[in-house]
Amino acid sequence: MRISWRLWLRLTLVVIVVALIWVRIASQHHAKTPATKAITDLAATSPLNQPGGGTAPAEAYEVYAALYQAPAQEPLVFAEDSMTDIPQLDGSCLKPSTPEEHEMADAFVAANRQSHHWEQKFSIPQGYRLLAHDEAGQVLACLATHGRDPAACEGYKGIRHVRYLGVPGFDQAHTRALVSVIKSCGGFCGSGGIFAVEKKDGTWQRSTTTAFTRDCSWMY
Repeated sequence: MRISWRLWLRLTLVVIVVALIWVRIASQHHAKTPATKAITDLAATSPLNQPGGGTAPAEAYEVYAALYQAPAQEPLVFAEDSMTDIPQLDGSCLKPSTPEEHEMADAFVAANRQSHHWEQKFSIPQGYRLLAHDEAGQVLACLATHGRDPAACEGYKGIRHVRYLGVPGFDQAHTRALVSVIKSCGGFCGSGGIFAVEKKDGTWQRSTTTAFTRDCSWMY
């Protein structure tokens, strides 16, 4: 069927009008839709665990010792080097909403800019083992391979995790703090988290989870 030039012109104009309307609607929708917020790469802008932090502060031992007073169902093994991570969720998993929480968050980041050295100063009834950097790596290798090398792994039987502790970030009164524990079982196996603790009746204990740290637990 032959289309006249007038009909062709009309169809062309209709297509152009529809296209213009679509462009206008799309541009208005884009203007109303907020731009996606870029997530800051914390590893680049605020790196943690850099070398040279020296020994861990004395009051940090009391905090962690209190959290391990109850017997664990496995040998307690800690790495000598402090280590933490702040998972990214819109820039950071930590969501402080009060001046006190902001104090703890800032103090926690500052305390963990550098990796510190833990010493055999935890008062834990069950007892524990403290591993130097190279030995911690060997234990994790044994865990990852399920002890495939008996000669290298003989001395680590029964160990299920190596725990990496972060240096606490205290509020101004030093009655509340942020702490972190990473439990690594070798390779892509482990869990971790940042949580708040508070001192009640002279004893440190874990605080009720709130929005401040709710998104700071992870597992892989």
